[in-house]
Amino acid sequence: MRNLSDVILKPVITEKAMDMISGKRYVFKVVKDANKAEIAKAVEAMFDVKVADVNTINMKKKPKRLGVHAGYTGEWKKAIVTLTEDSKTIAFFDSLN
Repeated sequence: MRNLSDVILKPVITEKAMDMISGKRYVFKVVKDANKAEIAKAVEAMFDVKVADVNTINMKKKPKRLGVHAGYTGEWKKAIVTLTEDSKTIAFFDSLN
């Protein structure tokens, strides 16, 4: 059994993710084998909010170059969490806007 705090790795801070905060949608990097139910429970437990919906995306590797050295970025899983209308916002993201 996995601990719920191990499911969410870190928040994703991009311009598009910051624009989604106004609609109570938050983006997180999660472990590859986490399912939507585990992600919802982890967000509810960590931030004391109510989750309405979870969308997940498997981000594929992309080729990258640094001079003559070529390689790939790592594969990871992204979760977009939508909160209910009556739920409070996540305080961590409020300080970023």
